Amino acid sequence: MPIQNADYSNINLDEMAVAIGLKAKHMPMLIGSFLDESVSIMQSLSDAIGSNDFANIKIYAHSIKGSAGNLKFTEIYEMTKEMEFSASNSDASFDYKAYLEAVKLAIATIPN
Repeated sequence: MPIQNADYSNINLDEMAVAIGLKAKHMPMLIGSFLDESVSIMQSLSDAIGSNDFANIKIYAHSIKGSAGNLKFTEIYEMTKEMEFSASNSDASFDYKAYLEAVKLAIATIPN
């Protein structure tokens, strides 16, 4: 089941920086890069889901998963991990669209 309540609107940049071992002043740039890059990756992921292209679902989910994990966006990480692993098994019964929508909603809460 996708995580429906992921909300990153109240990110504490100081805590986030400590968690990943950087200075808080670098966080806006990293978050901005994540948001910018996620637009095209999420579109590619959507296209792959639409065509049941498990190989590309795996690739694009992995890409978002890695970036989200690095930034401690735990819910996005967990959902894209589920998508990646399901695509690795060519699991046609997995609800990729629901997970995609939940990830999109979570990303939309990240302040830029």
